[in-house]
Amino acid sequence: MAAVETQAKEVRAQAKWVHSSARKARLVTDLIRGRSVPEARTILAFSQRAVAEDVEKVLRSAVANAESRPDLHWNGDDLVVITAFANEGPTLKRHRARARGRVGRIMKRTCHITVELAPSPAALAAAAAAAAAQPSRRRAPKQTEEPTTSEAAETPAEETESES
Repeated sequence: MAAVETQAKEVRAQAKWVHSSARKARLVTDLIRGRSVPEARTILAFSQRAVAEDVEKVLRSAVANAESRPDLHWNGDDLVVITAFANEGPTLKRHRARARGRVGRIMKRTCHITVELAPSPAALAAAAAAAAAQPSRRRAPKQTEEPTTSEAAETPAEETESES
């Protein structure tokens, strides 16, 4: 799986050469498009289709990409699947013997599954409200402490009085 991050504050993960037809994978990706990550995980967990496992792997990879980027600080549960699609990959051509010396062609299709995530509008609003509520902290200029001359003058005078 390849991980690609775009500049528009979206995170993407892609699985290439998945051994399923794009038509079957599109049926599953259509189910999760526009949903939150926890909801999409639930849908994929209860899907009867075999390609749902591959789509779920790509979704987990995209969430991991979002959580591991230090410049974003996104939480996986606050993300939304903005795009999910399956494109056709290369088709493997295989042959099988048929009657009377003929051959039947078998097409083993593959697909490329892509999932893009972005923060949900509610999470963005909550983060903006938290940033606005937090007071801006300005540092006061650092003051250096220097011994005063009166302290230095008193120390030798006390020593001379105790000696006499």
